[in-house]
Amino acid sequence: MFKYFAIASLLTVTGCASIAGEKMQPVSVQTIQDNKEVAGVGCTLTNDAGKWFVTSPGSVTVHKSTGDLAIDCSKDGNIVGHETLVSKSNGAVWGNILAGGGIGYIIDRNTGAGFNYPDSITIVLRKIGEVVGLVTPAIATTTPIVATTAPIVTATAPTEASKN
Repeated sequence: MFKYFAIASLLTVTGCASIAGEKMQPVSVQTIQDNKEVAGVGCTLTNDAGKWFVTSPGSVTVHKSTGDLAIDCSKDGNIVGHETLVSKSNGAVWGNILAGGGIGYIIDRNTGAGFNYPDSITIVLRKIGEVVGLVTPAIATTTPIVATTAPIVTATAPTEASKN
């Protein structure tokens, strides 16, 4: 009887993250500008589980999460790129719900094991001035308004009647 209880206990424990998969995942990052690959670009990958760094083209292993993975890339301080990888539940997480019940799903959700990011991403790089929504100070063309506290005096042009 004890033998069956021990086997049943082991089977219930295996219903957690081990069914859904690993907690870590490799992500490959490439960068392009004007439809050409750009090498040597520094990229930062961030989600709610941590921050990782890679130089493109390259691959880095990230901790999976239910949160999306933001990727910011920059080279020489004048070209940048940003993309977001959406976290999606993997198919094994549903099998884990059946095998381990709600507890298995909660564990996979908290560890990220039940979720995946796309395996690779290509970041499109742009010059800083070309990035939508950014204006560099050198481009400003408006004339500054100078404030003054001096009184404003208006004069009228002399007329023939006022000259006599």
